[in-house]
Amino acid sequence: MSNSVSICVIGSGYVGLVAAACFADMGHTVVCVDNDEARVKQLREGGVPIFEAHLPELLARHRGKAVTFTSNLGEAVEKSEAVFIAVGTPQGDSGAADLSYVEAVVAEIARAISSYKVIVEKSTVPVYTNDWIRRVLHRHGVDADVFDVVSNPEFLREGTAVTDFLHPDRIVIGAGNERSANLLRRIYEPLTGGSYYARRDALPGACSASHPARLVVTSAQSAELIKHASNAFLAMKISFINAVANLAEAVDADIEDIAAGMGLDSRIGPRFLHAGLGYGGSCFPKDVAAFKWVAQERGVNFQLLEEVCKINETQKEVFFNKVRAALWTLRGKRLTALGLAFKRDTDDVRESPAIAMIRKLLDAGSIVTAYDPAAMERAREVLPPAQNMKYARDLYEAAQNADALLILADWREFAAMDLARLNRAMRFPIVIDGRNLYKPEEMQNHGFTYVSMGRPATYQAQEGKPRKTGT
Repeated sequence: MSNSVSICVIGSGYVGLVAAACFADMGHTVVCVDNDEARVKQLREGGVPIFEAHLPELLARHRGKAVTFTSNLGEAVEKSEAVFIAVGTPQGDSGAADLSYVEAVVAEIARAISSYKVIVEKSTVPVYTNDWIRRVLHRHGVDADVFDVVSNPEFLREGTAVTDFLHPDRIVIGAGNERSANLLRRIYEPLTGGSYYARRDALPGACSASHPARLVVTSAQSAELIKHASNAFLAMKISFINAVANLAEAVDADIEDIAAGMGLDSRIGPRFLHAGLGYGGSCFPKDVAAFKWVAQERGVNFQLLEEVCKINETQKEVFFNKVRAALWTLRGKRLTALGLAFKRDTDDVRESPAIAMIRKLLDAGSIVTAYDPAAMERAREVLPPAQNMKYARDLYEAAQNADALLILADWREFAAMDLARLNRAMRFPIVIDGRNLYKPEEMQNHGFTYVSMGRPATYQAQEGKPRKTGT
């Protein structure tokens, strides 16, 4: 098609792979680059290395046609008009983002540039990364006339990343001139102009041909700060409602009622007002730390971010203490852990509160049987092999003869359990819910002692079950 742009995406993780598939679905020609030959082979052969809704379908639709995979970065850059950098920026020891992968990629790009390219920051990076990319290119002898650097931060949620990409709340472009901004406008025109949504095979979502995606053009520095500020604000909402939950519980109030009442205020809104174990994943912990580091480097005392982090860490202790209070002692107790990923609809266990909680329980001598619909293989990679750590095929198998069941992630499957069957499976009907998936009255009516976050606990007068006796 005439408005198709040739795009190189460097990195095939969550951001890069989703971006490559979605750009292809928008009508562009995409080469996705990764230096992991095994991963490239897997992608070429039809594999999908991450658990993400709609991603397998889009890749199957465009693989080998609109999107191809390679480990040859130089050749991919040479053939492309826009080069999106989507490599990892892990948190360093100081809290700052480790930009060594970005720098290494930029050095490779420099060796491949022979004509004008727009180099796009898609990875989450601190402010002034745009300037550093420009400096690295200059140091490698690249003429300033043959490139521009643009910031185009991603705002994707794992589990809904494809829908978030194609139906965004906003598209942010941080560009220093119209030449580079216009190329990004061309790339996103199927979304901002609405033509993508008019197609019969378009992925459905919040945007439409009559209400297309919104585009925001800013300076590079503003775009870089928008990303970090957005994630820090959402993390703050989670920490705030968790702090309120602890107060609510202390005065016998119900945090679910409080959150509902707050969320009806249009200035606040209901999203991210769910009390629980705290935030995790690859974005919020890293981005809050990086944002705090940037502020410190510029002499700005951003104390609020310190408290956000402290509350999030404290929330794990709050839940652990609930488990201990419900069971008295933990050594030798058989516990069911429902959830290993940091949230539902993903297999990502990075910074997962569930993983942190299981480690604490294992250290305390508990016997843990875990189940997660998607994340068990990844959990095996990070949890130490131990005799007291087991994995089940489904949640009812996990609950068999358990002294208590812990809900650690908010999978829909966990919110729709057959409570009568669950009660029969367990040794003691004790549920400690770190995600508030049930109403206390409902659990009490099904014979459970139920402990949750920010709400009064409900106790059964007799938690034990009659034991069968043989003759």
